[in-house]
Amino acid sequence: MASFHLGSQSDIQIIDFKPFLDGSNKTEVAKAILDSFKETGFVYLVNHGVPQNKIDGMFEWSKRFFAQPVETKKLAPHPPIGTHHRGYSHIGMESVSQHVYDPNEQKKLRAKSGGDMKESFECGREDDKIQPNIWLPEGVLPGFQEACLDFFWLCREVVMDILRALEVGFDLTEGYLTKFHTQTDNQLRLLHYPSVPTESLEKDEIVRISAHSDYGSITLLFQDDIGGLEIEDPKKPGSFKPATPVPGSMIVNAGDCMARWSNDIIRSTVHRVRAPPNLQTKDGMTPERYSIPYFCSSNFDDVVDCLPGTFSDEKPKKYEPISGGEYFMKRLATAY
Repeated sequence: MASFHLGSQSDIQIIDFKPFLDGSNKTEVAKAILDSFKETGFVYLVNHGVPQNKIDGMFEWSKRFFAQPVETKKLAPHPPIGTHHRGYSHIGMESVSQHVYDPNEQKKLRAKSGGDMKESFECGREDDKIQPNIWLPEGVLPGFQEACLDFFWLCREVVMDILRALEVGFDLTEGYLTKFHTQTDNQLRLLHYPSVPTESLEKDEIVRISAHSDYGSITLLFQDDIGGLEIEDPKKPGSFKPATPVPGSMIVNAGDCMARWSNDIIRSTVHRVRAPPNLQTKDGMTPERYSIPYFCSSNFDDVVDCLPGTFSDEKPKKYEPISGGEYFMKRLATAY
């Protein structure tokens, strides 16, 4: 086994990203990441570039935010429409759906599920005019805004490095993918799943996050040690496997836009959040869970078309070109 390959968890490869970052083994690490995306759509990365103290600090800020009274959190309210994805969403406000675009069908799904059993806070870059940030009023939880923006830009550097790795993996010219992500149309999300009866989770009476795929190019996920994330088994559609937390790692997955870009060479794998596996509790309650995903999207103004080398006469393009913004907003509108 190569020194950068640290094993696997539920068939998701665990890769040391350091040899790519320091240049000591860029090509093999890049190919390994691409291979993992081809196989499962996911990869665990260690030595990824975000310091552990920054990750720990962001989780502490997340806990402080969600510990505020609901009325305080609602001082930074998420708008009622999904296309302005910023601010605080209360429990049940969002219901993630998979490619359901008809408004009437969306209403039926939300009425059936009651919404996801989670609360969240979203932010992006400060100069985003399409989706301006929605913060708590000045003086409420001082330091929270600065911490979120600091972590947002740290994650941005990591996703650009991963895009550079995919350029190497696909044998693309340097900068081919990163040039489509220069506007930083990205989103940092803080998530809190409250403690709920385990039996209700197992019977699907309560849903933490329904099965879905991500919209954009790449998602980074930092999770606590509770667990509950599951990914669909590519070999057994409809069957899910736990993506158990690996200490010191972040989980990275490819989104629908990246799969589209790659002409489906890369998988955008359906995943969900359920009761953690092998959970033993005295009171029958699943513990609360915190996670921090970072969603990287292509520039809204740029057109996404299949990458060079991913199509041929024998394997034609599966998708028509589409602007990053049009695709993203179409998908985002289905969530609220």
